[in-house]
Amino acid sequence: MDAATRVLVLANRTADSSELLRQVLARHGQGPIAVTMLAPAIWEVQDPHGGTESAWRRLRAAQKRLQADGIEVSCMIGDPDPMTAFEREWKRGGYDEVIVGTLPSHLSKWLRTDLPRRIRVAAAGVPVTHVVASPHPLGAD
Repeated sequence: MDAATRVLVLANRTADSSELLRQVLARHGQGPIAVTMLAPAIWEVQDPHGGTESAWRRLRAAQKRLQADGIEVSCMIGDPDPMTAFEREWKRGGYDEVIVGTLPSHLSKWLRTDLPRRIRVAAAGVPVTHVVASPHPLGAD
């Protein structure tokens, strides 16, 4: 059996979106993957825990769905700044691909800071896929 491709998924408000989960499932259809889902701990008005509770809820929902489809998934909360969260995890090494989930351009703070392009530059030589997903009622992107 081939070793699983290590995929880092960076998402917060879109972590459990159908669009992002479809992308991960499609990637899984190409060969075995091991996924690390990373959600920056972005402050949210409805979350008194600085955004971590909302992020964990979305990560757990995504993890449950992906594991039901046979995908190995681990989850973590990162720095509130998405680029810093990415860079810290990226430095740990070992990832073969990156998937970035954002809200549509009219809602996404991450797109206003050009996050997908910045990650492509930081992860030079590694495939980076950008998925635009519908807003979810929880949290912030």
